[in-house]
Amino acid sequence: MMGSKPARIPLFPLAGAILLPRAQLPLHIFEPRYREMVRDALAGPGRIGMIQPSGAGDPPPLFHTGCVGEIVGAEELDDGRFNIVLHGSNRFRLIAERDLGTSYRQADVDLAAYDDEEPEPLSLIQRADVEREARRFGDALGLAVDWSAVGQLDDEMLVNAIAQVAPFDVGAKQALLEEPTLAGRADLVVQLMQFQRLAPGGADVGQTLQ
Repeated sequence: MMGSKPARIPLFPLAGAILLPRAQLPLHIFEPRYREMVRDALAGPGRIGMIQPSGAGDPPPLFHTGCVGEIVGAEELDDGRFNIVLHGSNRFRLIAERDLGTSYRQADVDLAAYDDEEPEPLSLIQRADVEREARRFGDALGLAVDWSAVGQLDDEMLVNAIAQVAPFDVGAKQALLEEPTLAGRADLVVQLMQFQRLAPGGADVGQTLQ
């Protein structure tokens, strides 16, 4: 692990939504405080911190790990809402929140808490395990999946896409985000798909892996 590299960033707490390095996340921004956040970010460094709430409350407590998202696409609608696309740069560890008088939350974070250099590829066996379980998971839930396109994804894109869009609960999403290595995340995503596929009642089918 590298030394501390503190920075101050705006926070977007959103349960069930994680961003990972080199992955993208489209978001529809409609709450006034987050419209303000996006406007301020676009006028400044162009980045926000995606992080999940760890419980209930107003404001809710936060997990200690999130991911910095660079705004690579932004469309402001006539009514002031935004459609944006975030590109994950690196994960961070929350140091402390700062009250800077904005309607949205801001915090000092450690940008060097994780080694987010490009990972080593998965083994052929592990890659096959991920693809096989993804097919079973998709088929069991009746998801519309372009498997030929999925097969063209590199290892990191495949594992991270499943981690982001699969209907896992908040705790599972956070575990995937915090997993240090791609190989570990691949093992965990396979276990979660197996568990959710075999659990009574299955999962939320309103998601598509593609």
